[in-house]
Amino acid sequence: MMTRRRIQLKNQHQIRKLREAGRLVARAFEMIEPYVRPGVTTRELDQLVEAFIRAHGAEPSFKGYNGFPGSICVAVNDVVVHGIPDDDTVLQEGDIIAIDIGAKLDGWHGDATVTFAVGEIDDESRRLMEVCKASLDAGIERSRAGNHLSDISAAVQEVVERAGFNVVRDLFAHGVGRNLHEAPSFPHYGPPGRGPKLQPGMVFTIEPMIVAGRKEVDLLPDGWTIKTVDGKRSAQYEHTIAVTSNGPLILTQP
Repeated sequence: MMTRRRIQLKNQHQIRKLREAGRLVARAFEMIEPYVRPGVTTRELDQLVEAFIRAHGAEPSFKGYNGFPGSICVAVNDVVVHGIPDDDTVLQEGDIIAIDIGAKLDGWHGDATVTFAVGEIDDESRRLMEVCKASLDAGIERSRAGNHLSDISAAVQEVVERAGFNVVRDLFAHGVGRNLHEAPSFPHYGPPGRGPKLQPGMVFTIEPMIVAGRKEVDLLPDGWTIKTVDGKRSAQYEHTIAVTSNGPLILTQP
């Protein structure tokens, strides 16, 4: 369901600060990409990103957040979100891995996710990634003042289901600002024309999590890792977006 909490509109100065944090996240992805290869552990990726963020005067948004132990979230193959980096998960040829990076810079958060191919991957995994990215682009395109929040959700769902995949129902997008999670909170599926009208100054993520199989997910005993129920693969892409009078502004790109 859509959030009913009050949505905090950001002014131009605040959006500039959010963009600085978002650009740092984008640079962290550029840094980490060459290391996403067979034989690398998810803990090594975590350490590289944490060192990069701290070297640029920021803090990892996720480390210690509600007790989360990592600086990044990792999702390999059938993991959907919130996988904990460790020494036991070693990337293999043919894997796909979604890496979620957050950085807090001068009190403001940037938050984004990219799914990477590890070496050569199969055709279905490649198509899953391409469709997920296309659904994010469709959601961003609908992030215009005067549209409704659920217009974004409907745009994502249409792209995903037209391609024969499914949108995970239990995980939502969220507002971003001085807090990592703010209003609005909204799903990546549902009918258009519902929820609050978009206004300049709204800042939120769009982060479709899509699966090759069933849309249901399981939470593992660690209290964080969420996996598909049928072992099918999942992909995720995420940007933080600001609604402006000139259209959507992607804050988490170089």
